[in-house]
Amino acid sequence: MIWNTMMGTSILSIPWGIKQAGFTTGMCVIMLMGILTLYCCYRVVKSRAMISSVDTTTWEYPDVCRYYFGSFGQWSSLLFSLVSLIGAMIVYWVLMSNFLFNTGRFIFNFIHHINDTDAVLSTNDSNPVICPSAGSGDHPDNSSMIFYANDTGLQQFEKWWNKSKTVPFYLIGLLLPLLNFKSPSFFSKFNILGTVSVLYLIFLVTFKAIRLGFHLEFHWFMQTEYFVPEIRFQFPQLTGVLTLAFFIHNCIITLLKNNKNQENNVRDLSIAYMLVTLTYLYIGVLVFASFPSPPLTKDCIEQNFLDNFPSSDILSFIARIFLLFQMMTVYPLLGYLARVQLLGHVFGDIYPSIFHVLILNLIIVGAGVIMACFYPNIGGIIRYSGAACGLAFVFIYPSLIYIISLHQEDRLTWPKLIFHIFIIILGLANLIVQFFM
Repeated sequence: MIWNTMMGTSILSIPWGIKQAGFTTGMCVIMLMGILTLYCCYRVVKSRAMISSVDTTTWEYPDVCRYYFGSFGQWSSLLFSLVSLIGAMIVYWVLMSNFLFNTGRFIFNFIHHINDTDAVLSTNDSNPVICPSAGSGDHPDNSSMIFYANDTGLQQFEKWWNKSKTVPFYLIGLLLPLLNFKSPSFFSKFNILGTVSVLYLIFLVTFKAIRLGFHLEFHWFMQTEYFVPEIRFQFPQLTGVLTLAFFIHNCIITLLKNNKNQENNVRDLSIAYMLVTLTYLYIGVLVFASFPSPPLTKDCIEQNFLDNFPSSDILSFIARIFLLFQMMTVYPLLGYLARVQLLGHVFGDIYPSIFHVLILNLIIVGAGVIMACFYPNIGGIIRYSGAACGLAFVFIYPSLIYIISLHQEDRLTWPKLIFHIFIIILGLANLIVQFFM
């Protein structure tokens, strides 16, 4: 259950993160971040047991923060929790716009017998891989098929089916009504789709790697066009992505309450983190290693690695359909959680009125539409929101609470103090460096 909950949209950006960090550095960073976030999550799990004067069996982590830091702890934990939820909802909107756009383009191309790989730099074989951002930096032109401009039908399709200008608005009609439901119980029945989607992505990546083969050129003393760097100074971009990819700290206590054998919590948590780390390594390394370089370069790997497969690719089309439907069922659940946390704390009622709920949902949806139109870079959104919410829940709160509890019991030693202050400094550095990358 922990593995299924932690696996989210970040998995699509792991290959891009490895590209930003360098091949060997990327693998090391994934393993080190897995260990670090596991330890901080372990401290969260043990935080209730450090309080002996009060019965904490029904407490959640915000209750622990309130115990140690008062109202500041309660409201700051609420703020950072909302950052993680709304950040995830923005990423979902960008990805749903992407998947809906490519699904529509696949259907249009199939009906009109159009081969869209001729529009972009790509490999010329039976398993085409494309480089959408070639020659256009980090902001590729999302309007497609410009080479058919003389065809009126295609011009109209491009006009009304554009990834950044029209499709994000079409989603409003589908999802805004769903956000206003009082209960999300209907959507929770589709949670199994998350597991199916991840398993299908693993199959897709494995199949593509077998067909494409490995393309790795290591040159230690000379730089060539297709060389694979071992380390890049943009590696903090991967740490930002991984902070959200390994983020489960705000709900881990709730999940482990369902464990029949509570004495196995630490063991089960460690196994879950090991499985998540292995999954990220498997997806990231296979996509990076099998990316055909030459003729393309590894710099062509997109922030969503599915964008490196043309919309006409059948297996990628199935993956996008899976993920689109899964995200459309999870999105209302995230909106419900944001409503519970914000309106519940402010008004004492999670559904004060349809007006309050509608205003909140319009703000959330508006943020998603704006980002999908003007900054559709999921890697950037994930690393900023991950570093921000991770600063509190992953690095600062678990370490500070542990230091305070040890100090109260006169068990605080210099090595423990220095180690946990170092973790806090890492979290601060992880957030600050994101704005300089």
